[in-house]
Amino acid sequence: MKASFRTIALIGKYKSPEVAEPLLKLARFLERRKVKVLIDPLTGAQVGKTRYPVRSLEALGREAGLAVVIGGDGTMLNIARTLAPHDVALVGVNQGRLGFLTDISVDNMIATISAILGGKFVAEARMMLHGQVRRGSRKMYESLAFNDVVVSKGSKGNMLELEARVDGEFIYNQRADGLIVATPTGSTAYALSSGGPIVHPSLSVMALVPVSPHTLSNRPIVISGDCTVDIIVRNAADPRVHFDSHSHFILREGDRIRVKRYSHALRLLHPAGHSYYSMLRGKLNWNRE
Repeated sequence: MKASFRTIALIGKYKSPEVAEPLLKLARFLERRKVKVLIDPLTGAQVGKTRYPVRSLEALGREAGLAVVIGGDGTMLNIARTLAPHDVALVGVNQGRLGFLTDISVDNMIATISAILGGKFVAEARMMLHGQVRRGSRKMYESLAFNDVVVSKGSKGNMLELEARVDGEFIYNQRADGLIVATPTGSTAYALSSGGPIVHPSLSVMALVPVSPHTLSNRPIVISGDCTVDIIVRNAADPRVHFDSHSHFILREGDRIRVKRYSHALRLLHPAGHSYYSMLRGKLNWNRE
């Protein structure tokens, strides 16, 4: 993580008119703190003409030490995949209900960012995934994922037949609606709704979670983050692979999807006193007696 937060990128939720007011309020506050403010082109289109320089996401990655994302968890997922290779720290501000990743409310945004500038924060390194589709000897597609890489059936609705291997060793053949390879962060996303375990984000592991398997003995399994997972499409009418639901590739029978831990971790900053377990209690209603 870059040591200085003298240059901060502000990124708003795409096509959200409500983002302009809090984003510009934060920009003015940062200016008073002698911080250089940059925004991305899509955010610039939302807030209109301002005095703040507009940079591409890749350029923001090179110039900024911190990015403040105002929106929701979906916005954070999309930005994370672009900025993680540049080792930019991310802070999430949620406009509505607090999320798993965007845990600062708009109401206390200024106070929290002020504390972060003063060094009062909790830092986390979150594991990411790199997925690649191979067709024979050819590389057809590759992408990053913060939550998960999902091989799933398409619009035709037929079950998939998949073969799963870990570090080259055969694990199982499976008939199911899909197979999720999730990071600890992604364990509270699609994998959770499919019966997968909740995994603490400090761990370096991957969870393999079947989606509606034909055989009930096909259960989720947690493996080391150092492993390589291969999923081979054996029989399917309309298969595809999704990366955080933000990008996808249409597969064919025989395609191999290889998933590994990405070489860079995503760095998240939380308010001082942040507790993962407290967040779970609130989001999953564990507070109720």
